[in-house]
Amino acid sequence: MNLYQCHNFKDFRELARRRLPRPIFDYIDGAADDEITYRKNTESFNSVSLVPNVLNPVEKVDMSTTVFGKKISMPIYCSPTAVQRLFHYEGERAVAKAAKKYNTMFGVSSLSTVSVEEITSITDSPKMFQFYFHKDRGLNKNMLERAQQAKFDVLALTVDTITGGNRERDLRTGFTIPPKLTLNSILSFGLKPAWLYNFLTSSAFELPHLQEHVEEGTSAVTSIGSYFSTMLDQTMSWKDAEKLRSDWNGPFALKGIMSVEDAKRAVDIGCDGVIVSNHGGRQLDGGCTPFDQLGRIVDAVGDKADVICEGGIQRGTHVLKALSMGAKACAGGRLYLYALAAAGQKGVEKALEVLQKEIERDMKLMGVTSIDQLSRKNINFR
Repeated sequence: MNLYQCHNFKDFRELARRRLPRPIFDYIDGAADDEITYRKNTESFNSVSLVPNVLNPVEKVDMSTTVFGKKISMPIYCSPTAVQRLFHYEGERAVAKAAKKYNTMFGVSSLSTVSVEEITSITDSPKMFQFYFHKDRGLNKNMLERAQQAKFDVLALTVDTITGGNRERDLRTGFTIPPKLTLNSILSFGLKPAWLYNFLTSSAFELPHLQEHVEEGTSAVTSIGSYFSTMLDQTMSWKDAEKLRSDWNGPFALKGIMSVEDAKRAVDIGCDGVIVSNHGGRQLDGGCTPFDQLGRIVDAVGDKADVICEGGIQRGTHVLKALSMGAKACAGGRLYLYALAAAGQKGVEKALEVLQKEIERDMKLMGVTSIDQLSRKNINFR
């Protein structure tokens, strides 16, 4: 199997599975506890059906939308995800270049392996910086200033990682950042010599936004769950979010909103958007899904803030269902991470191309030529 044989999300996942060591693949692929919420994130889109209209001229389709004041050419963007250098030696560089080619937004994590300064030098497309609120206030201040100086367009405070989720696959494989060889993992790494060679011979693994402040994840080995539980500030409150919003000089969002009450409060503290997300099912298992909550949150705040649906999206039809419910755009991590792991920049470009073609084709089949023509009239609630 190769990249040219990848035609959908599952194909990219399978190619990534073949190319990555087991601990790395399971880190992308896994979720919390029994992974019920992870599966339901995608399954929830099956709770409604699309209702097409016919005999509308659809030769030309405009897939563009505006999020956080920035126009993007397709209604889906690349969510911020951590430690991308582990998945492919090109890491965030590959995703930034692919997002630029397709003129969509790219989210960069606090735990990225490429700095905001370098990302800005790579792409002038819209960029989001995803902010983890650390106990170390000096680190928080430094990250905020660097993102501002690098002219990032949006700041998104992640609010659903107050402690680490129970990711049992990582416990079984011994996954850490940086990776370390253990009795459990040494065979997995040895069986993927191409990945191992590229990891060892490319630039050294680092987390440039953290390295001047904390050892964890750079010189000290840790797990993601342990990092969240020990390094992030569990006293983070609405007051802290409001202060961060006032310190940031551009569009601001909360990432990880799942309730109507929290969405309303986000608007009250000055948020320009809310990202409806459960962290890909990696935190609270048994919780509701973004698509399940999307309509309620749109009804509550959609006229005051951009509402983004993030999680479980694998098909163009999933995007159209979310847009029909009122989302301004959709976002996802695994939808491009598998492709990154499979083939670097070319893989991410292929994944975005597949989604772009699906969205365009499905819009034509729905009888619409622009995003604003989609509404709940296009939805059949089963």
